[in-house]
Amino acid sequence: MTDLSTTYMGLHLSNPIVVASSGLTTNLKGVKKCAEAGAGAIVLKSLFEEQIAAETRALGRYADFVDHGEAAEYLASYGMALGPRDYLRLVREAKQEVEVPIIASLNCVTDGRWGDYARQLEGAGADAIELNVALMPTDPHQEGAEVEEIYFRILHEVKSRVGVPVALKIGPHFTALARVAERLTRDRVEGADFSVGWCGGATGGGRVVWRGADALVLFNRFLRLDIDLETLKLVAGNPYSSPEESHTTLRWISLLAGRIDGDLAAATGIHDGLDIARQILAGATTVQVCSTLYLHGFGQIGRMRGELEEWMDGHGFAALGDFRGRLSQARSERPHSYERLQYLKLFGGGG
Repeated sequence: MTDLSTTYMGLHLSNPIVVASSGLTTNLKGVKKCAEAGAGAIVLKSLFEEQIAAETRALGRYADFVDHGEAAEYLASYGMALGPRDYLRLVREAKQEVEVPIIASLNCVTDGRWGDYARQLEGAGADAIELNVALMPTDPHQEGAEVEEIYFRILHEVKSRVGVPVALKIGPHFTALARVAERLTRDRVEGADFSVGWCGGATGGGRVVWRGADALVLFNRFLRLDIDLETLKLVAGNPYSSPEESHTTLRWISLLAGRIDGDLAAATGIHDGLDIARQILAGATTVQVCSTLYLHGFGQIGRMRGELEEWMDGHGFAALGDFRGRLSQARSERPHSYERLQYLKLFGGGG
């Protein structure tokens, strides 16, 4: 009998299928349907920075009537502390109603007071927190290092305030993604006899001054943009991913597996059980699904589990650990093929 259980950020999951943050997980009814369908974990629909900012602005209007120089700052802090109360209620109710791990999600675009709100989510019972950092660097005067620094500041703000695991969901558009991924998942240690540096877990003594992410989720998916040629207006593109979109994730999971300290979760384009098998072979700990549930219903979770089990049985694998990372670059006898595969296969540049 196959064992689909796995450990993700220290959390025990009955299987690697995690329902991604989406409209499917925006209320308790949807959360319960995901759990009943057999999800290994559930990421609640993201709380967007704009939602918190809206409450903060509403409170801030009263600052003009308060004769105190720190009134605006106080009200802004209060707005962040209060936050959208419905979201905290959803976390509490979800933890009461379902047995699977509940992961709260924050969608960040700036490095604000995320630690305060993350701590409230932890207090409400969230098993982990996922930071969905979706930056669109459109400023031609902004350096790449400045953009990367925003990710580090957001992560540090949250990791320094909570004890639950924290995952960081990012996009693929970095100049040096491998280096960024390594830094995002490594603890930074300062010792008495050496300068501050990015260090792994086997550094011995020293004071941890920056904690890395417990997992990276590859990758978030921006809403697609299209143009209506009749109305000459911008319109939304196809909201659903396709299986073909999984290849970028597959490439980077295989490149990073075994080379960073945190877990890897694959997202975007995962539609069936065989897609799960591919991502785990590349080195993923879990996969996140969304579009396939919109297209095929919650029952797709059970079908994906069945397809994965059938594939494992056919190849003699009893547990996910038997084949996880088997086809990662770190375990390959031909590691360069992962970087030049398009040339080798498409243009006949080699065998």
